[in-house]
Parts: sequence; C-alpha cells; structure tokens
Amino acid sequence: MTRTIVSCIQNVYFLLFTFATGVFYFCFYLVALTLGFSLSFTVVGIPLITHVLRTTSAFLQFERIQTKIYTDVTTAPCVKPMYTDASFWLQARREMLNRRNWIAIGWLMLKFPIGVASLIVAVMLYVLPLVVIVIPHLFPFINISFMDVPIDNFVKSALVSAVGVALMMVSSRLASRLTRMLGHYTRLMMNSVNR
Repeated sequence: MTRTIVSCIQNVYFLLFTFATGVFYFCFYLVALTLGFSLSFTVVGIPLITHVLRTTSAFLQFERIQTKIYTDVTTAPCVKPMYTDASFWLQARREMLNRRNWIAIGWLMLKFPIGVASLIVAVMLYVLPLVVIVIPHLFPFINISFMDVPIDNFVKSALVSAVGVALMMVSSRLASRLTRMLGHYTRLMMNSVNR
C-alpha cells in the first residue's frame, strides 16, 4: 500500500515536473535564440547563441537523470564533442553548425505541448477522482448532480463516492503508464540526438 502511494506521488510529481520543464525550455530557448539572432549583426549575438547552444547537453543530461529517477527508464548518455583547441569564433561556428544542438532544441521545446497535456491529464487523473470521492460530504450543502442524476441522499452520494474510488484506482494505473510513456519520450529524444 505504501509503495502504491509513493508511486502515485512520484507520478504526479513527474507529470507536473514535465509541465514545468517544458515551459522553462520553451521560454528559455525562444527568448535566448530570438535575442541572439536579432543581435547577430553585433558582437553580442553570436556569443549568446553559442552559449545557448552549449546548454543543450546539460539539459539533456538533466532530463536523462530525472527520467531514470522517476520512471526507471534507462537512456543512453548524451555524446557531445568538446572543441577546446580552437579560437572562440571557430568554436561558435562549430556549435552553430552542429546538427545535434538544433535537434536537441527541437525536442526540448516540444516538451512544452507535452507538458501542457501532462498537466491537464494530471489534474483529470488525480483531482477529478478526489472531487468525486468528497461528494458525500457536500450533498447536504449544495445541489449536486452526477451524470444528470441529482445527488440528494446518502445512498446516491455513497455510490458516487465508490465510483470516485474506482476512478482513483484506474487513474493511478493510467498515470503510471503515462509516466512511462514520457520516459520513453526521453529515450527517443536521446537516441535522436545521439544519431
């Protein structure tokens, strides 16, 4: 029982964490790359783009670690060549022409719509059953109807509460599967970047 509760809490955390990181990656790369490309005619733009492109490997490694911790899905490490013996402008050129950086940015920015969907699903899978379970305590105070059936006595409210418990059991399994699917998304992202 304790393991199931811990697993549910980890799944909720990972679904909400997916939303938060998706919003962060989308905003970070959108603002940084837009600013970098708009300032690329000055001396500031190219170094900004270069430093932003260098963050992809750190973010991919972070995603890999979080996926391993919360979903137990093992992914390959991100392989990124280091160019230390060249001048800054040559390193900047290599970073900007490295196809892996742009693929990684695309995958990381794609986490935004996935994160929004995982937030919606997390609310539907965990909040909705809790609301349905609480109905027996609310029927004396407010008018409630469930599927066009008014809940006006304790028997009906207990039946709806039992439906809420069943929904909670089903939702924990669905959330576990969704979390595994997000883990496989990270594996697919890492495989695509490492090609």
